[in-house]
Amino acid sequence: MATSKTSRKEPYRVLLPLANPRTARDLVRIGSGLANGRPTRITALSIVEVPEDESLSQGATLARTARRLLQRVLDMGDEEAVEIRTMVRIGRHAAEGVIEAVSEERADLVIFGWGGPPTATAAARAEAEAVEQRLSGVAPRQPTVFSETIDQVVRESPCDIAVVKQRGLEQVSSILVPVRGGPHAELALRLARDLAKRFRAEVVVLHVVPKGIGERALERERQALDAFVRDHGARHVRGLVLEATSVRTAIIREASNHDLVIMGAAAQPATSADGRFLFGAVPEAVVKGARSTVMVVKTKQNLGLAMFEQLRAAEGTLAEADAFVERSRSLPSIVDRWFAENTFHASEFKEIRRLVELKEKQGLTVSVGLPALNEEKTIGLVIKRIKGALMDRAPLIDQLLVIDSDSTDRTREIAEELGVRVVQHSQILPELGSHVGKGEALWKSLYELDGDIVAWIDTDISNIQPRFVYGLLGPLLREQRISYVKGFYQRPIREGSKLVSEGGGRVTELMARPLINLFFPELSGMIQPLSGEYSGRRALLESLPFFTGYAVETGLLIDILEAHGLSAMGQVDLERRIHRNQPLPNLSQMSFVILQAAIRKLEERHRIELLTELGHGMKLIQQERDRFSLAVREIGDQLRPPMNTVPAYLEKRRALKGAK
Repeated sequence: MATSKTSRKEPYRVLLPLANPRTARDLVRIGSGLANGRPTRITALSIVEVPEDESLSQGATLARTARRLLQRVLDMGDEEAVEIRTMVRIGRHAAEGVIEAVSEERADLVIFGWGGPPTATAAARAEAEAVEQRLSGVAPRQPTVFSETIDQVVRESPCDIAVVKQRGLEQVSSILVPVRGGPHAELALRLARDLAKRFRAEVVVLHVVPKGIGERALERERQALDAFVRDHGARHVRGLVLEATSVRTAIIREASNHDLVIMGAAAQPATSADGRFLFGAVPEAVVKGARSTVMVVKTKQNLGLAMFEQLRAAEGTLAEADAFVERSRSLPSIVDRWFAENTFHASEFKEIRRLVELKEKQGLTVSVGLPALNEEKTIGLVIKRIKGALMDRAPLIDQLLVIDSDSTDRTREIAEELGVRVVQHSQILPELGSHVGKGEALWKSLYELDGDIVAWIDTDISNIQPRFVYGLLGPLLREQRISYVKGFYQRPIREGSKLVSEGGGRVTELMARPLINLFFPELSGMIQPLSGEYSGRRALLESLPFFTGYAVETGLLIDILEAHGLSAMGQVDLERRIHRNQPLPNLSQMSFVILQAAIRKLEERHRIELLTELGHGMKLIQQERDRFSLAVREIGDQLRPPMNTVPAYLEKRRALKGAK
């Protein structure tokens, strides 16, 4: 009994593949009423199809448009008091994307909206194509019943499926359920029963029998119908037995007396010579012929796709399922698809009110860390812009903290004057010692930053805007599948007194990206892997080791890829970033450290030794007038362990949870 109670707490997951989000309202109303006593979660899905001859990455712009359109559906969730999430997927064929989304979301039911039969012109074109295929000796495709996408998903039946012929659901006072028995009829009755509660409607269960069967036979049919209704707990439901020479005609005629018709697939759908019936001849005739809104439903069947069978049979985590899906594709397609699906623009999240609502609804807190070293020229502007827009005017950020690396200018004083707490990273967890470097500051800041989501923003940005923060937070608040987000931007470079539009990010383009493409190609779609603006969920960040210096960004990306897969990461366009550019000798040493770190990760992956003791010293060329000399400098990052292995950190987290 305990197991049963626990299972009822699991949400009833409804997937809505939407070709046009503007028609989603009736589907949301239906989905919100089908929980069967469980909390409901609806995922509105948009599939962006990319032609075979184009890279999947070409879908990135269309994906952004699709995400914007899906935001309209979120407001419907507030109206119906149901949780709605949005999902955009890129692929060659929409049906495959829907089937994969079923697995990813562990959907209980897919609801398709259907606009009706094709126009006469479209039907004639399809018939002409079929004739041409037969004449050319090509096996003709199966005729389309609803649409190519709907038909394929119904044939695979990855979960319970409903196809709704939408004719309006403004007022539902009566629901008709034609039945002939079987599992599909049971599903239809259950859905009707739940929707009747939602709409406060009457349910009529209809059974059509041949005309002239006699009174005794008719009475047996009535008793059987009453037993069917009673066995499925459908109290306050009226049974109706009709005699008719044509079952489909009788149902269509009776449907005119009701606002909604819900009909299960035929127990053994009749199949014509061309194999076109999906739900059976009668249900398909009713959905096309009735004037009321009609929903035809089908319970889950054995799957035809081997990939999907393995995914559903697996008892591992969703991350394991994602990994299986990713391994089943070629690497270039994986990267291209990730690029299109997981590349965002900050403007998608500019409605701060919506982000605050998402944060509060999910019960999350947000911390922003500002690592700083002698940034008196810019830190005041950074704090004012972030704090004013995202703390004072809107409570998106719960904690803002400066992590100072022993600045010798007025960095600390400026931050404190603006009401922001400052901690020196050398004084955090002093019993563990301290290293010089940004990575050390970030690692130690996890001890001081309390939020469920943590974002870090560099403090040398002279054109800082709130989008640098809300752009990083938006994907995490909106997309629960994403756990880590990197920022990217245009990076102008200063040449004397001029600001040239291109030329920044020299280490990225000349060293990091070629290195990644060679040895970690899964990350090759990351536009700026070394960017200093990124965010992540605490559960992820605290589980990762941190390099103490310049290699911190590279190390985090590789470790997240290895442990959680590419799908856990996203990137967001923050538009333009102007900051202090470093001289070339400094960039050379930065490259050396990053290259060391990548080699160490390769050693871990392949369990081989590539670096020798000589690999930790870099010969620096020094010039004094006309003389050149070599100086050897030991350069390299230390590696801090995952923060969740530090006893003092675990003790503090337990104390914070106990105080809530």
